[in-house]
Amino acid sequence: MNPKFSLVIGILCISFAPIFVRFADAPPVTAAFYRMLIALVCLAPYCFIKSNLKVDRKTFIIAIAGGILFGADIAVWNISLTITSATISSLIANITPVWVGLLSLIFLKKGSGKLFWAGTCSAIIGIIILAGYKTVFSINANLGLWLALLSSLLYAIYILITKSILDQVETLTLVFYNLAGATVFLGLICVFQKGNMLVFSGNTWLCFAGLGLICQLTGWLTITHSLRFLPSTKVSLALLARAVIAGFWAFLLLHERLGLSEIIGSMIVLAGIALTFLKPKQSNKVVN
Repeated sequence: MNPKFSLVIGILCISFAPIFVRFADAPPVTAAFYRMLIALVCLAPYCFIKSNLKVDRKTFIIAIAGGILFGADIAVWNISLTITSATISSLIANITPVWVGLLSLIFLKKGSGKLFWAGTCSAIIGIIILAGYKTVFSINANLGLWLALLSSLLYAIYILITKSILDQVETLTLVFYNLAGATVFLGLICVFQKGNMLVFSGNTWLCFAGLGLICQLTGWLTITHSLRFLPSTKVSLALLARAVIAGFWAFLLLHERLGLSEIIGSMIVLAGIALTFLKPKQSNKVVN
């Protein structure tokens, strides 16, 4: 599959996550646990039948660590939602591309280029417009904000370490070990919280299935595939489009209001993402 098309499919799939979480009558961390578990159970038979799980020790550790980071990202962000507003938490969590660009420069010595930073600035401005200027000016440096900031950093590290081993492991194998690490980590959190883990309505189980099969299995398989061929900076920025698409689904399915600021903000986010995928101009200078 073309990696850019694969990325679009992945973003469309994960954009359904807020809808499923909204309809599920379950704690967010429990929903996240079943999202990982269902995807893992569905992927495992194929990997075992194909004997697709042989990796060296270093790759195994990094893949499991990536899954734990992904699970921690979801858990930390969900905790931040209980302390600060969902709008502020989402706004802060969306600075992941900035972390990816900075970490790539500091640790990998890879510059992201002017188009990436221009696109990132544009996309973040669009996210701010989506959130509303009143929300931005009302931000307080409380624990919820710092947890959202930590969530964005964990997400960035997950993307970078996943990218670092994609040349040594197949996509399905990597996703399997990511899911295993995330499932165990989130399962331990659920046990520690001592909340309801089994008694849910049929509608909630359907939402869990949607999270596992659409958002996680299909969504992250296609995103991981695209990450194999595309720079991590571009993928992290493109993932901001999920906020725009999730807003569209909320308008279509939940009948939430879609005002002028949301439309303008969405257009700016998409323009920023498109900007970073443009090819930089080649120098026409002739070297003698």
